[in-house]
Amino acid sequence: MKGTNLGEFEELVLLTIAVLLNDAYSVAICDELERQTKRSAKLGVVHAVLNRLEEKGYVKSKLGEATQTRGGKRKRYYTVTSAGKSALYKAKELRDQLWSMIPEFSLKAI
Repeated sequence: MKGTNLGEFEELVLLTIAVLLNDAYSVAICDELERQTKRSAKLGVVHAVLNRLEEKGYVKSKLGEATQTRGGKRKRYYTVTSAGKSALYKAKELRDQLWSMIPEFSLKAI
């Protein structure tokens, strides 16, 4: 198993799964990532990240029902596990801590 630290894109994918709740499957995750980040999210890259997150125990997946609109293929849905939630909270705490340590830093200048 890979390390337990979250990379930036892993964190974005994990947050997106949390946002989508019961509708978090790969194409929906890609679409939402593109909407929110205004950058391209390649399906193959998202699949690789989903596999990594599942290996780390941060997400679990299950197959949905087959549909005619997908030619009988089933979607794989993802949910954030308690370990995934914990990893997200830790990442947020670290970012908040670092932001609070920046002396006299203002985003108004940007």
